[in-house]
Amino acid sequence: MSASPPLFPRFKPLEISDREFLHPRLWDFQPRTSELTFTNLFIWRNHYGFEWSVLDERLVIVAASPESPPRNVWALPPVGAAPRADAARRLLERLGEAHGPAAARIRRADRILAEELQPRPEFSISPARDDYDYVYLSRDLIELAGSRYHGKRNHIAQFTKAHDFTYEPFDAGHVPESLRLTEAWCAFKRCEDDLDLIGEHEAVQEALSHFTALGVSGGVIRVGGEIKAFTLGELLNARTAVIHVEKADPEIRGLYPVINREFCRRRWAGTPAVNREQDLGEPGLRKAKLSYHPDHLEEKFAISLK
Repeated sequence: MSASPPLFPRFKPLEISDREFLHPRLWDFQPRTSELTFTNLFIWRNHYGFEWSVLDERLVIVAASPESPPRNVWALPPVGAAPRADAARRLLERLGEAHGPAAARIRRADRILAEELQPRPEFSISPARDDYDYVYLSRDLIELAGSRYHGKRNHIAQFTKAHDFTYEPFDAGHVPESLRLTEAWCAFKRCEDDLDLIGEHEAVQEALSHFTALGVSGGVIRVGGEIKAFTLGELLNARTAVIHVEKADPEIRGLYPVINREFCRRRWAGTPAVNREQDLGEPGLRKAKLSYHPDHLEEKFAISLK
């Protein structure tokens, strides 16, 4: 990024060229919540309308979705050194002035910010269970040991008995075939009938199309020589990887457990934990994430002014 960063209250839409400025600052923050990587912000930028600014040396990121009427406006928590209370207050006041009282809210705030703001009487803070991230021990996802993972091991055993497969680390040469797989997945799931699936589909396309520029890692599973599953992730902080994308042919039983295990085994064995993001309150997704027995849920909170 060659130009000076936008200074609050001026915001700019998030672009791939902003990675040079944003990525090191997000990494220095060592976030625990899955939203706060450049990759996540970039691939979802069109769905949420992400814009960013710098407020007192802290990053502030606003979601200004193009839903109309009304625009669905909210903010992510300020990113930077503590204390963050003043930055949070000024951000909320600005959103209220610019977009009305309903927009004066921070979503997906981490527990550290919630605890800092708790004694302050001007803030209203509430837990947001649908946004909690699922965090697993890497060794659990790799070894699948014990009776609680009996079903996962069975699914993998059935898959390996029925199919010859290979695993390959993801590189730019895998992009075209992976794009075709995600198109087929979307057709099977009838994405056109579900706005959430449309948004996810667009995010996956962005991640694949900008794979090299985003600097993420990934893996593919080939069955019969064809890519039938792929996944993309990166380090969220020094001890935790985050999985941004995981797609598999929905008609091949056991493929999701295989790509999950193989990516963790071959890429994240030296990283203690894996964050597999939130369930957004979707019952089937919640059941699937709980079935892997998370080590803990990374709590998130909604914050507004009283």
